Amino acid sequence: MENSTEVTEFILVGLTSASELQIPLFIMFTLIYLITVVGNMGMMALILLDSHLHTPMYFFLSNLSLVDFDYSTAVTPKVMAGLLIGDKVISYNACVTQFFFLVAFITVESFLLASMAYDRFAAVCKPLHYTTTMTTGVCAHLAMGCYVCGFLNASVHPGNIFRLSICRANVVDHFCDAPPLLALSCSDIYIGEMVIFLVMGFNVLFSVLVILISYLFIFITILRMRSSEGRQKAFSTCASHLTTVSIFYGTGTFMYLQPSSSHSMDMDKVASMFYTMVIPMLNPVVYSLKNKEVKSAFKKAVEKAKSSIGFRF
Repeated sequence: MENSTEVTEFILVGLTSASELQIPLFIMFTLIYLITVVGNMGMMALILLDSHLHTPMYFFLSNLSLVDFDYSTAVTPKVMAGLLIGDKVISYNACVTQFFFLVAFITVESFLLASMAYDRFAAVCKPLHYTTTMTTGVCAHLAMGCYVCGFLNASVHPGNIFRLSICRANVVDHFCDAPPLLALSCSDIYIGEMVIFLVMGFNVLFSVLVILISYLFIFITILRMRSSEGRQKAFSTCASHLTTVSIFYGTGTFMYLQPSSSHSMDMDKVASMFYTMVIPMLNPVVYSLKNKEVKSAFKKAVEKAKSSIGFRF
């Protein structure tokens, strides 16, 4: 048996310890984070201010933007501080908090993606009943359910991870996440791994099933369409959504649904960077910036800003 010690803080290694890469990585992560903040906050502002975007689809997009901003903010600023000023120490409680919100918002996003797939199913497969199917109340309950499931899921994992005895060096690869924290334990982590596998597996399976079933009916409906323009529009919407779904679930599955014996910390770092930094930056582009309605709302906002500046000066 190895001696266990009471840990009060952790040291976050980051992507690399090479000194010559710290500033270039800081610049890269800063740009990614700025694009994430501007893209997601800007999307939320456009949806809020433009009445033409007050529809179920954009309601879910605004929630997705909020969640992307939140879980990126839970991780990225601390990573940036470590790269710029070398502040790589994080307290035990801060590590627990970071892990809790990371798991919560990632789970919320997975259920939001499923809700968006169901919304597209209702719009494409049952257009005549869309307004009565996706009412304000239904959308609010779906969104609320996503947040409830996310935070309930997050309440399970911190106790499961941090109950383990830590007898190895308190050095955490990248940030506070399940794989690097489990690697520090000298306890039997089989139960901890099984809890993660079962809970995360259920969430992923449920969300993916909703998405797959929704798109199965969508594709059947598209194939029956006689209008080539309608097919092209529907395929375009599906392609954007499915691209981000594939990246999101592919990265999450790679991180969580594999045994610790097959984990490579270097690969985990790259994967974790994708789902905490890159995906939140890409989502506004993939989902919305290619959308004609969003482009129109953005042009209107720019014109209003120009006219306001011209009026003042």
